[in-house]
Parts: sequence; structure tokens; C-alpha cells
Amino acid sequence: MAFVQNNIALIMIAVVSGGILLWELLLRRSGSEVGTLVAVQLINYKDALVLDVRESSEYDAGHIPNSKHIPSDKIEDRLQELEKFKDKPILVIYRSGVNSGATNSLLRKHGFVHVHNLAGGIDTWKQENLPMVKK
Repeated sequence: MAFVQNNIALIMIAVVSGGILLWELLLRRSGSEVGTLVAVQLINYKDALVLDVRESSEYDAGHIPNSKHIPSDKIEDRLQELEKFKDKPILVIYRSGVNSGATNSLLRKHGFVHVHNLAGGIDTWKQENLPMVKK
């Protein structure tokens, strides 16, 4: 009991830190955002569709190999092209990863359950020196 009383601040810091780590773990499990390591695993082992929603000029300047390009403002009009991927993981790519949340929400609304956002977008992919192709 004396230990707890003498170290209450350290114990509180440990509890709060553990809570933050647990929260991060739960957020990642929700499938909303994945890092490059998980993205590569999804692509290589789960046959994930890489859906690049950037503008055409950005896509042409460099994109992930075998990615499907549909600009974010065209997703709703082109949903039929994605129907065959409803049960597969979909990795949504944007420049910095910020704006792909709207695309993720739209896809989930239409029954796509395994939709992931690449944390940091294509910028992070480039920083990790992962494969890119230019059109």
C-alpha cells in the first residue's frame, strides 16, 4: 500500500499510457487506417485492391503498381467497377491520406466492409521507398 501511495503519479502515467496504447490498437483494428507494413501485407497476402483516388495528374506522376485509379469525385458514379471487390480488402490511397475518409465512408455505405485508408497516403509510401510506377 505504501508503494501505491508513494508512486501514485507514476501509476497514473502508466495507466493513461496503457489506455492510449489500447485505444490506438482498437482504432487500427477497426480497419479505418493502416500503415505501410500492413498495406503491403494486405496487397501481397490478401489480394487487396489498391484504389487510388487522387487526381489524374497525381496518379500519372507515380502510383502503386497494379492500383486502380478512380478519382474521389467519380467514385459514386463508378461503383459498379468495384462490385467484384466487395468481399476483398480495399486500400484507399490519397496524396496525404487525409481526404480518403470520405471515399471510405461512401464505400462502407454501399456494403464494402474491408475498406482501409493508407496512413499518410502516397506520401508515406514514397518516404518508405516502396515500389512506384509512372504512367
